[in-house]
Amino acid sequence: MSISTWDEIRTAYHVARAGTVSGAADALGVHHATVIRHIDSLEDRLGVKLFQRHPRGYSSTEAGQDLLQVAQATDDQFSQLVSRIRGRGDAGSGELVVTSLAFVSPRLTPTLARFQEKYPDVIVRFLTSDEVLRLEYGEAHVALRAGNKPDNPDNVVQPFVPLQVSFYASEDYIARNGRPETVEDLPGHKFVTLDNFKSRAPVMRWLLERIRAQDIVFRATDNRVIRDAVVEGIGIGAMICWEAERHLGLVRLFEPRQEWAAPLWLVTHVDLHRTTKVQTFLSFLKDEAQNW
Repeated sequence: MSISTWDEIRTAYHVARAGTVSGAADALGVHHATVIRHIDSLEDRLGVKLFQRHPRGYSSTEAGQDLLQVAQATDDQFSQLVSRIRGRGDAGSGELVVTSLAFVSPRLTPTLARFQEKYPDVIVRFLTSDEVLRLEYGEAHVALRAGNKPDNPDNVVQPFVPLQVSFYASEDYIARNGRPETVEDLPGHKFVTLDNFKSRAPVMRWLLERIRAQDIVFRATDNRVIRDAVVEGIGIGAMICWEAERHLGLVRLFEPRQEWAAPLWLVTHVDLHRTTKVQTFLSFLKDEAQNW
């Protein structure tokens, strides 16, 4: 397959993803006329229509779907190759892509800042999202994941520092409602929790076994919203200790318990795990974590 043919297939792939010529042009960084020319040329070369044109954009034909499955697999493989090549570079330059949920940021961002200070030519990309990035496709070099141990056989998974959790309330809440002195005093207080009663978070399961449904007065899908609600005095909430301790108006009600803690895992793909950059960062991170 010639380079020009691959360019045309790649263009068709992006048209299918975006559904429009303009969207594909933006993704590829080319003029929309180039996109149209590539599609027309590829259809002429294959002798079939790959897309149905309509006023709202392009939709793939059956032949187009067949071609695009191959194009996607090839594009994914190329992304993996690029990531492996970048990962094999020295530790002091290029991109370092780290992903985690946002609640790890209060500890991880200062660590990344110190790593970049030591290696000023490294470009750090810290991606926080509820979406699990695919390490096998090179979407990140290192992932910090909480909860159950990840089980992808192509990943190297190492236990990391557990997330210490306790219950917190604002000074205003305590002034209005009193302070529970022991965990046995929790029933009857007002609570802020996740909106998912099926959550596997150990502290969530523990709490739901001990309080009534009517005690939960505020629910949210994002831990940052729960933090804000606790700060505002809406109710008592379970929070990661290092996050709660950044807010001077919050009071820790009890010492953290091991049964409330959430495990945290360091995850790397087997193809990148032994590269200089990843190993250098993992060593740096583990040293830093001794002070978390």
